[in-house]
Amino acid sequence: MNDKQATQTRKGELARKVALITGAGSGIGRATALLFAREGARVAVCDLNRDGAEATLAAIQAAGGQAVVVQANVALAADCERSVRETLAAFGRLDVLFNNAGITRRANVVDTSEADWDAVMAVNVKSIFLMSKYAVPVMASQGGGSIINAGSGWGLVGGKDAVSYCAAKGAVVNMTRAMAVDHGPQQIRVNSVCPGDTDTAMLRNEAAQLGLAATALVEAGNARPLMRVGQADEIAQVVLFLASDRASFVTGSAYVVDGGGLAGSA
Repeated sequence: MNDKQATQTRKGELARKVALITGAGSGIGRATALLFAREGARVAVCDLNRDGAEATLAAIQAAGGQAVVVQANVALAADCERSVRETLAAFGRLDVLFNNAGITRRANVVDTSEADWDAVMAVNVKSIFLMSKYAVPVMASQGGGSIINAGSGWGLVGGKDAVSYCAAKGAVVNMTRAMAVDHGPQQIRVNSVCPGDTDTAMLRNEAAQLGLAATALVEAGNARPLMRVGQADEIAQVVLFLASDRASFVTGSAYVVDGGGLAGSA
């Protein structure tokens, strides 16, 4: 272990770093915000749901971490620009952006309304474009940074009755590659994390959209090689790796974290 690694171990993987996390009021976003704070980061907790964001803030502060709430609609350019600006006002820099906010609408192409298609694209894809548009110049001026975009296993393969979500997450995965090419010379690493089904409120909402019992999709995880769905904390650990200096030579990658769901079947 070199001196830099030893310092990180003592003070946390993200010591002295500032992170902006969208969708941080619940689920994977909240789990990542809490983990980042434990690892020494100062965190801008960004969510449209202020109550959820405040709950995340309170949990971080109760554990001795530093954070601020940024309420924003990530589908709006003005809100994204303000989110970056408020992060800088609070902490003076921006090192990590986790574009985590996302929604899903479960339907095929015939049954998907234009409004639902537009909403899924706006929250899952346009938000990454907008947040990155304002974050990249800040990171470049500091000499680099890390952007992690929330993809999905369904950004790599198709899924049933989820055409807008699959289209959006496919766009995220390839958008991530393009950003890595564009901004590598500025020492900005861009990667995507592609979870499989994860036990969050969003997964239970999906079950409701499909007319299933609330726990149906959680129980369906038994068919995966690890025989369960993921937990938000497990996804957060991979995001932490991509945000940290341990991933210093990793960019343009899509990290699948799905309990073996895409590996094949027995």
